[in-house]
Amino acid sequence: MGNYRIIKEDGRAKRGELTTVHGVIQTPVFMNVATVGAIKGAVSTEDLEQLGTQVVLANTYHLHLRPGDDLVYRMGGIREFMDCRVPMLTDSGGFQVFSLAERRRITEAGVTFSAHTDGRKIFMGPEESIRIQSHLASTIAMAFDECPSSRAERGYVEKSVDRTTRWLVRCKKEMARMNSLEETLNREQLLFGINQGAVFDDIRIRHAREIKDMDLDGYAVGGLAVGETHEEMYHVLDVTVPELPKDKPTYLMGVGTPENILEAVARGVDFFDCVYPTRNGRHGHVYTAHGHLNLLNAGYALDNRPLEEGCGCPACRRYSRSYIRHLLKSGEMLGLRLCVMHNLWFYNHLMSDIRAAIEAGHYHTWYRERIDAMREER
Repeated sequence: MGNYRIIKEDGRAKRGELTTVHGVIQTPVFMNVATVGAIKGAVSTEDLEQLGTQVVLANTYHLHLRPGDDLVYRMGGIREFMDCRVPMLTDSGGFQVFSLAERRRITEAGVTFSAHTDGRKIFMGPEESIRIQSHLASTIAMAFDECPSSRAERGYVEKSVDRTTRWLVRCKKEMARMNSLEETLNREQLLFGINQGAVFDDIRIRHAREIKDMDLDGYAVGGLAVGETHEEMYHVLDVTVPELPKDKPTYLMGVGTPENILEAVARGVDFFDCVYPTRNGRHGHVYTAHGHLNLLNAGYALDNRPLEEGCGCPACRRYSRSYIRHLLKSGEMLGLRLCVMHNLWFYNHLMSDIRAAIEAGHYHTWYRERIDAMREER
């Protein structure tokens, strides 16, 4: 079992650490997204170590399709396969139930997908998802769930959440079985359950109370950042997070912008992941403490400053905005690689600053000042 302890509280913000078989995770933490076992943007696991990465996230559905979880198992698990020396979390494939809505059919047993790669039929239910994640030997496995649209009708959401609860029971049972087998690569794999309920307060609260009693290693809030407003998302966190166990890590899935993270930490969230820093970096958008820059703008053509003054990332230590803009305009991969590395450094070190502010006991004043500064977007 994972050992999570709270080091300091500041209002609802928590500064903690989660001890796992693959290392200790300092929280709050941002997980760098390596969907198929690699960070998009030609960033290696060695680079990630230099960028301050604590946790890497990979996707069960995608790795099951290619190269196949059996192959990864034979290679010693996903951490060995990609030479990742920090803890890893695998998503369950549940988000693909939402994102591949036109390619799937849901039953009580699980979900049948038409693979986006070659159209072949793939079945994944709670047991299959857990077995795949066990083969991948990640540090933390996510329970298989359905992520309904935040705009789904109430009746559909109620039925979906009830099924997700039944699936969670099956996930926990299968996890216990897999962790008992001699041939399992990581017999100390942790299981996080997922709270769903769209934007319905009462469904969110009821589901949180139901899964709270299952004594899981951690709890996620899913189904956000999928169409609702930021205000609606913060409200869901306000009503839901207090219903989840405070002595277990809380993970807000797929979120988000630096401002989203700062607001969610104030509401008691520990874990985050999002593709924004890599996706935006590949398009020349970089984050700074004073808003984000679009390097494709002509105004940076003769700008000899680093992306951000005082930043210690590989891009800022050596290169100018002018040069990186030139690389991007020329279609050179080095340009997007430098932008992605800067953004991951920014996110990882934002989390360090968050942890320090909570420890110092002034998080709520500090994070409001950070948000105000980042709204200076230029």
